[in-house]
Amino acid sequence: MKKKYELLKAHLNEKQIRLMLGADALLLGRGGQSMVSAATGVARRAIARGMAELEGMEMADHDRVRKPGGGRKKAVEKDSSLIADLDLIIEPTTRGDPESPLRWTSKSLRKLADALKEKGHNVSHQLVMHTLAEMGYSLQAPRKTIEGSKDHPDRDAQFNYINNMVKSFQHAKQPTISVDSKKKENVGQFKNGGAEYQPKGKPEEVNVYDFIDQKLGKVNPYGVYDMAKNEGWVNVGVDSDTGAFAVESIRRWWYSMGKECYGEAKYLLITADGGGSNGSRLRLWKLELEKFAQETGLTISVCHFPPGTSKWNKIEHRLFSFITQNWRGRPLVSHEVIVNLIASTTTKGGLKVKSALDESIYPKGIKVTDKELKNIKMTKSDFHGEWNYTITPS
Repeated sequence: MKKKYELLKAHLNEKQIRLMLGADALLLGRGGQSMVSAATGVARRAIARGMAELEGMEMADHDRVRKPGGGRKKAVEKDSSLIADLDLIIEPTTRGDPESPLRWTSKSLRKLADALKEKGHNVSHQLVMHTLAEMGYSLQAPRKTIEGSKDHPDRDAQFNYINNMVKSFQHAKQPTISVDSKKKENVGQFKNGGAEYQPKGKPEEVNVYDFIDQKLGKVNPYGVYDMAKNEGWVNVGVDSDTGAFAVESIRRWWYSMGKECYGEAKYLLITADGGGSNGSRLRLWKLELEKFAQETGLTISVCHFPPGTSKWNKIEHRLFSFITQNWRGRPLVSHEVIVNLIASTTTKGGLKVKSALDESIYPKGIKVTDKELKNIKMTKSDFHGEWNYTITPS
């Protein structure tokens, strides 16, 4: 049905399209109107009118055909800056669940409408609701996602600081990346969440128990997400998730993807969680970043998310969530399968992902001395220098 509509719509006028889709809906019977609308994107009202004309319930005007593009214009067509301003209002407080690609906002429709009116837009809260739906937002009830016991008092201020840093780097056409470790995965014939189509009565057979395969072990996928290019790199490690591994993953992204896009770049912005292998207190992370800065000549700025807010990190809901969806229901039977499933992840928004296996060994327990830390050419920001700092190559 969708294919037929796409092939014929350029050759039919509005009325002919309406009658064709009305006929399809009538032939489908109960629920046909909704099915046709979902397949073609045409409003149900137009399909219902076509059905009524075909059944003789509405007298058709055989001489009048509206020109293409006729009819009442959408508000977003008349107000070209509406979507940009609405996204700007929401973006600093955009939140995401790493297992869901949806974005949502806690601001009410009326508050958003009032904020848009202050910017000169003539909108109602109903118009904001429809516009948000088209942008991929929805208003959600609270969900338990905060990892820490209490919110940091400067949480929102840090969110705004990160948002402003990202905008300034992107305006200057300098690379901005979001990094994090995805959860460790068992390699082998183990059950993976979700389901996929199989011949009836022949589901994929997996191990009853999730005991680690001593030969295959686990993998540590570490991701790098380019916020401007909507591209991701995932380094699939087979050893420990350390600060050295985290920076090596960024290094591999740079030489595999980043340098090609930003060959003339002098600065790099990294947004990261406050803990783990890229933690704000981890000395090895900073020492390895300095080595990377010396190697590439890049001045590296780092912004960490406040404690208990790791799920706000862009990589969680713009990269990792889609990887999880892509391999749902499939046992991760080998390193090759994992790398290929990650690299084959795409979205309608144009996400591109590359991945590779990293078989290097990253020893745990490496100590960075006070002298080594002091020798790092690091400048701390006036605002929460423990979260925001810049490492400059000598």
